Amino acid sequence: MQLAEVVGTVVATVKCEGLEGVKFLIVQPLDREQQPVGRPVIAADAVEMAGPGELVYIVASREAALACPEPFVPVDHAIVGIVDQVARS
Repeated sequence: MQLAEVVGTVVATVKCEGLEGVKFLIVQPLDREQQPVGRPVIAADAVEMAGPGELVYIVASREAALACPEPFVPVDHAIVGIVDQVARS
């Protein structure tokens, strides 16, 4: 899992079978200090309630495909949680 910030939305008029109704968001992966790392990626919103500006955590690869309502859909990243609070030690 990796922290990320939702920075935008994607509109897809045609989707693969199993992805109907799944929202796609642009997320910027973050490091432990919540600084951007790498380039933004497109993630399927598996929690069905993330939005721009929110801090989320994402998974990639096979875990992303399993996180969606219909398992094994063709996605590379998925949002699996919304962060309520970050405690630093």
